[in-house]
Amino acid sequence: MKKHHYNVVIVGGGISGTALMYTLAKYTDIKDIALFEKYSELSTLNSNAKGNSQTLHCGDIETNYTLEKAKITNRTASMVENYGLLYGYENIHMFKTPKMALGVGDEEVEFIKDRYEEFKDEFPYMEYWDKEALAQIEPALLKGRDENENIAAMGTNKRWSSVDFGEISKTFVHNAKMENPNCEVFLNKEVVDIKKIGDKFELSIDGEHFYADYVVVDAGAHSLLLAHRMGHGLDFSCLPVGGSFYYSKIDSLKSKVYTIQNPKLPFAAIHGDPDIVKGNIIRFGPTAIVLPKLERYHHAHFIDFLETLAPSTEVLEVFYDLMHDADIREYAIKNFLYEVPGIRKKLFAKEVRKIVPFMTEDDIEFAEGVGGLRPQVIDKKTKKLFLGEAKIETGEGIVFNMTPSPGATSCLGNAFTDTELICKHLNATFNVKKFNNELVT
Repeated sequence: MKKHHYNVVIVGGGISGTALMYTLAKYTDIKDIALFEKYSELSTLNSNAKGNSQTLHCGDIETNYTLEKAKITNRTASMVENYGLLYGYENIHMFKTPKMALGVGDEEVEFIKDRYEEFKDEFPYMEYWDKEALAQIEPALLKGRDENENIAAMGTNKRWSSVDFGEISKTFVHNAKMENPNCEVFLNKEVVDIKKIGDKFELSIDGEHFYADYVVVDAGAHSLLLAHRMGHGLDFSCLPVGGSFYYSKIDSLKSKVYTIQNPKLPFAAIHGDPDIVKGNIIRFGPTAIVLPKLERYHHAHFIDFLETLAPSTEVLEVFYDLMHDADIREYAIKNFLYEVPGIRKKLFAKEVRKIVPFMTEDDIEFAEGVGGLRPQVIDKKTKKLFLGEAKIETGEGIVFNMTPSPGATSCLGNAFTDTELICKHLNATFNVKKFNNELVT
């Protein structure tokens, strides 16, 4: 056995990597597990409360989800809820914030009605709220609105809908160590290179070499960078999309209010969320803008960006097809302008008024340093932007995960999948029955 040898090494200390460590520690007989995080704390990027909308996506109010996708997402969301209940994190790290999908205008109201009818059997806790009901539940939606404008929503106050994923990731590590003292976490340790040597993997970190029987890379956009450097995932390119938010300067909503998404647009529609770590001040967003970097508020890493983008004729065709569509082109231009000081507040206030009609540009402020960056993946074979999570499973004992939204929601679901792969490869035992009894049923 070589020095610094582990059965499993996890690269990345966000919600996905820490969920995997917890799952391996509690539900398998794997002994030696290490996690490497390049920053001084866990979850400083997208899993941090500043880097996401703090929403546990169940598929019930996400109007771009089909019923089948909503069922899958709801299953993984329930795992996070059950984990929180198992350890008593309710009203500490997760909260029952009311939430809804809002339709504005006759066409959108009909959409909400139809969607409610389609989804109510799978999500029996959801309710249909007409204009009169919304006046009681969330009066800010009606104040200042044309009395002839029709609105309706499908919503609930019965789910643990708000989660501080950054804090949950820290609990994953704490509870993993309680289950398995052999779990080690290394902070300020950036993995710069991974090599396969025989049936083992050698990871280069700060001039030292660490060895593993199995490696899982949960490092956001950097997952594809490391994959490319090992010759894996060469049919994928990364399109990093950054999001920003605006804070309400006045009291407005009490609920998470999501608007209906244009099915042509690959990114989330504007929504309002009480910020659970900022005294429930309402945060509106996100914007969406392509950025030539792999992390939202760190060094540009422009060379790394080019390496993951891997420009080619196929990538250019995807860009052309996206920008050739008038809706997407207009969306991209608007979101660029939402980032430009001097004009951004006035422009973004128009979006906010669809939710809260009385809001003006003086009632909002740009949330400096708030927002994340999601690694959207381009599939060169199909010449399409691949929405949702992407996994490169090499079959050689190493996996690369890229988890844009709802990556935090599906952290334990992804951990389950990776744990099955790991245990099969290492001939280890995974107590699936215990996992299901505690986190699924």
